[in-house]
Amino acid sequence: MAKHTNLTISDAAVQLGQALKARGFKLAMAESCTGGMVAEAVTSIAGSSAWFDRGFVTYSNAAKTDMLGVTAKTIEKFGAVSEQTAAEMASGALKNSIAQIAGSITGIAGPDGGSIEKPVGTVCFAWAGNHLPVTTCTHRFHGDRNAIRQQATIFMMAGLIERLNTAV
Repeated sequence: MAKHTNLTISDAAVQLGQALKARGFKLAMAESCTGGMVAEAVTSIAGSSAWFDRGFVTYSNAAKTDMLGVTAKTIEKFGAVSEQTAAEMASGALKNSIAQIAGSITGIAGPDGGSIEKPVGTVCFAWAGNHLPVTTCTHRFHGDRNAIRQQATIFMMAGLIERLNTAV
């Protein structure tokens, strides 16, 4: 993953918009623990309607299933916070939009909800595109709830930028 710690949310949103516009792509997002933070960041950029299609805030398991097609079996077997769930969320966002690229975020922002296996700060990501394979990763962020959500938002946008800039 490209170095992203020096990006602010607004800088990442501007760079993401530029990368999407350069390719003529539209973005769809599926967000859980960030609650639409990526969608808010990108829509704060003037002209984003040219490159942002839609966002899904699927905080509950039912919303992940109903809106994005995440299977109950996946959630039961791997958990809502898993790369498998993130992959199905990103694929569902892509399928249920006119976007060419989609991202998803699902995690534990805290302060409660963590476990030994998945402590607070554990966030799973996925990226999917019409001409890109679905890729996933899990990252552990530190700080309070807001800091974790902000870090996850920047990480997602940096991942989208990297994929857009390296796509053939």
